[in-house]
Amino acid sequence: MGALRHGYVTAPLLGALWAFTIAVTVSVSFAFATGEAFKPSLWLSLLFGAAAGVIALKAPGRWTGVGVVSLAFALLGAAGFGAVLSGEGVSLGKTLLAGLCAGFFTALPLAVFLEDCTWGALTRHEFEEALIRFFTGIGYIFFTAIVVIPFYVMVMTSLKSQQALLQNPLDFSLELSKGWGLFRSYSELFADFGFGGYLMTSLLVSVATVAITLAFSVPGAYAVARLRFKGQAAFSRSILLIYMVPMIVLALPIYIVFSMVGLRNSIFGIILIYPVTTIPVALYMLQGYFRGLPAEVEEAGLMDGLSRLAVIWKITLPLSLPALASVSLYVFMIAWNEFLLAFMLLDDPSKFTLTRGVAMLNSSEIPRQHLMAGAVIATVPIMVLFLGLERFMTKGLTAGSVKG
Repeated sequence: MGALRHGYVTAPLLGALWAFTIAVTVSVSFAFATGEAFKPSLWLSLLFGAAAGVIALKAPGRWTGVGVVSLAFALLGAAGFGAVLSGEGVSLGKTLLAGLCAGFFTALPLAVFLEDCTWGALTRHEFEEALIRFFTGIGYIFFTAIVVIPFYVMVMTSLKSQQALLQNPLDFSLELSKGWGLFRSYSELFADFGFGGYLMTSLLVSVATVAITLAFSVPGAYAVARLRFKGQAAFSRSILLIYMVPMIVLALPIYIVFSMVGLRNSIFGIILIYPVTTIPVALYMLQGYFRGLPAEVEEAGLMDGLSRLAVIWKITLPLSLPALASVSLYVFMIAWNEFLLAFMLLDDPSKFTLTRGVAMLNSSEIPRQHLMAGAVIATVPIMVLFLGLERFMTKGLTAGSVKG
C-alpha cells in the first residue's frame, strides 16, 4: 500500500482502470445506439489510460488542467481510441466519434480524480480522496448502466418492426425515417388489445386503494402515536408484521375465499384486497410522523373546545400534508405495479389491470415489440409521477423512520 501512495504509481494505475471502464462503456453505448459491433481493446485502453493519468497529474492547476487535458486527450482519443474501440464493419466516422467521446470522458474525470495529487509521495488524505473519487465514478457508471440499459432496450424494441427484430435482434438503433410509424406498436395496443381500458382500471384501482388506505391508516396511526390504551406498545411494534408476510403465502387462501364469496374476477375484489398490503406500511410511516408533531399544538386546540376529531381535521392533517403526500405516492405505486393478486384473481380481459394486461402479451403469438410497448406504457406514468413528487417521498419516508 505504501508503494501505491506515490503520484507516479497512483495516477497511471487509476488512469488505466478508468480508461478501460470508459472504453467498455462507450463501446456498449455506441453499439446500442448504432447497431454496429464496437469492441474495446484491453491492452490499448490500459496503455492510453496510463498515459492519460500521467498527463492529468502534470496538469497546471485545476480548471486549466481539466480544460487542457480534456481537449488534448479527446483529440488523441479520436485517433488513438479509434484503434481501442474499432470493430468489424464499423465506419471510420463512427470510430473517430467513439474515440473522441472515450478520450474526453477519460481525461475529464481523471483531471478531477487526481486534482490534489502530486508526482511524489502522497499523504493519506490525498491518496484516499483520489480513490474515493475514482470509485464514486465507477459506481455512477455501474448503477446508471444497470438502470438505463434495460429501459433503453425496452423502449427501442417497442419502436422496432417485426421484420427488423427478426433480421437483427441485437440492433437497438432507431429508424427515424419511419416517422410516426415508429409508434405503430403503441397504436395497435390501444386499438386492438384494449390498453386504454387497462389504464383506466389501474388508475381507478390505485386511486381507490390510496383513499381506503388513508381512511384507515390516518386514525389508526394517530391513535398509536397520541392516545394511551392497553396493548398500545405491542400494537405499535406489530404493525409491520402483516407487511412482512410474503404475499405468495397468502395467495392460495385469498384465491379460495374470493372464489367462495364470488369476489374473484371483479374489480371490487381487487380494490378490497389491495389495501390489506398497503395499510400496515402506511400506518408505520404515519405514526412516526405524528409522533414528531408538537403535542402542545393539539393540546391547545383541545383546551379551546375542539373535539379530538376536530383537532385531527383542523390541526394534525394540515401539518401532515408532506407525510400524507408521500404515503399516497407510495401506496399508489404499490397498487399500480401489483401483479400477483391481479394475475391470480382476474380472468376477464375487460377487467384486467395494466400489469395483468402486459402479462397477457407475453405469448409466442404476439410480437415482442408489443410486449415491450406495453411495458413502457406501464412504466412511464409511474416513473414520471415518482420523479415529480420525489421530494415528498423522501421527506415522508425520513419522517416515518424517526421515533418520537
